[in-house]
Amino acid sequence: MKRDPLPVAVTVDASALEHVAAWRSSLVALGITLAIVCACFFRTVASIVDIWTSSETYAHGFVVLPITLWLVYRMRGKLRTLTPRPSPLVLPLFAAAGFAWLVGSVGAVNALMHFAFVTMLVLTVPAVLGVHVARAMLFPLGFLFFSVPIGDFLLPTLMDHTADFTVAALRVTGVPVYREGLLLVVPNGQWSIVEACSGVRYLIASVMVGTLFAYLTYRSMWRRFAFVGVSIIVPILANWIRAYLIVLLGYLSSNRLAVGIDHIIYGWLFFGFVMLVMFWIGAKWREPLEPVRTTVTDPPGFNVTESSSRLRAAVVAAIALLAAVWPGFEYATTRHDGARIALAAVDIPGWSKIAQGDSDYAPYFQNPSATLHELVSNGGTRGGVYVAYYRNQDAQRKVANSNNRLTSRDDRTWIRTVAGAARVALDGTPTIVPTAALRGPGGASVVASQWYWINGTVTASDAIAKALVAWLRLTGRRDDSAAVVMYVENVDPTHANDALRDLAASAWPPIAAALAHESAER
Repeated sequence: MKRDPLPVAVTVDASALEHVAAWRSSLVALGITLAIVCACFFRTVASIVDIWTSSETYAHGFVVLPITLWLVYRMRGKLRTLTPRPSPLVLPLFAAAGFAWLVGSVGAVNALMHFAFVTMLVLTVPAVLGVHVARAMLFPLGFLFFSVPIGDFLLPTLMDHTADFTVAALRVTGVPVYREGLLLVVPNGQWSIVEACSGVRYLIASVMVGTLFAYLTYRSMWRRFAFVGVSIIVPILANWIRAYLIVLLGYLSSNRLAVGIDHIIYGWLFFGFVMLVMFWIGAKWREPLEPVRTTVTDPPGFNVTESSSRLRAAVVAAIALLAAVWPGFEYATTRHDGARIALAAVDIPGWSKIAQGDSDYAPYFQNPSATLHELVSNGGTRGGVYVAYYRNQDAQRKVANSNNRLTSRDDRTWIRTVAGAARVALDGTPTIVPTAALRGPGGASVVASQWYWINGTVTASDAIAKALVAWLRLTGRRDDSAAVVMYVENVDPTHANDALRDLAASAWPPIAAALAHESAER
């Protein structure tokens, strides 16, 4: 007679089940919360992706999130030893990041707005999962900030240093070269150090990849920081050498090599080779990986029962409220008046208006609400006045914008050569304004100065202009602003600043009056 097998007693570890359940519910809550934050700031997400798409410098942003997720997945064994627990004390930091986003949004400061948004995403993790869990994920969370498209502020400095090295290296190797600002002239041609030559895209890519390599390869902090430092220095030096070699190849080949598409191909090939050598050398000091613990290591005094669904729900609700309040406040401060803007022509005492030709110089400003461009002359001096007026500013239309320039990024007709400064009298106060010398077709030259008028306040600083616009919008006032450019043409460089001062002294009073009239409440 066949006996039935004896029943087997199965012991279930209740704490292990509770641990798994805590992770499951916390991850669901985290996913919902991140989705809410992204939905509330959808326009910011779209603007970040738009910059990734339109700029080769920031195209690396598309791979930051996948790399971050892979890094988190890679440390899943370590995370299993921790029990997620909501941390409401993070909420004030989340609120502060939201306020920073608001300031960036109303002031149309994309870098601040994007940085604040990514900060909110990062802070959501410790708020929902706990500070101790976020501490274990510190590097992946920090890596997310590489998605912020920032770095244009480095362009002028990098371009100047690239020109300095290229000229010095050419002279050392016996190539005669004449330099005028960023314009380099060799016997069989001329080269201009433009933004693509600055090396900023190489620098950003190198720092991101170098930081990831250092984290994966080394355990000691000094080695990690040392390699990150190398990843900053090497691409700068490599870009200098790249620029020098391209000019040298063009000179030696009578401009048959290193021009056109070859210019770009040679640059990336050289940069790729340098990066491979850097990583090959860095790998020689590789350190063994840290062993993964398998036992639960919650903080002292930690009680898993405190990580209740009620507390998680409260934290999620608080983040949802905080994420919604700032876009709502931003919408409330946005004015959408439909008043027509039409800057009236002005008469400049002592200067007569002249007709503009097709090849005349014109500044490049994006999407102004109205413009005024007058070409004038006084005796033997010819100049111009350009005003770009902005109202109801946003990310696509703002007075202080890195794309608003004396020449457009793609302009090869007018090339910026030398940057400087001039002292002009604005509203009776001597003000230092930036100037730039431009070289145009047929040897034409322009020396231009620029400043801002922010609803009655005059400043030559981009940062102050953005802060003033933000303050106007936060206090519910009109954000009427204008960028003012005055320039003189074909003037001896030693007398250019004097000519600009004379033009500004005559032109600014009537222009300021016209701006004040247009901005008056009606």
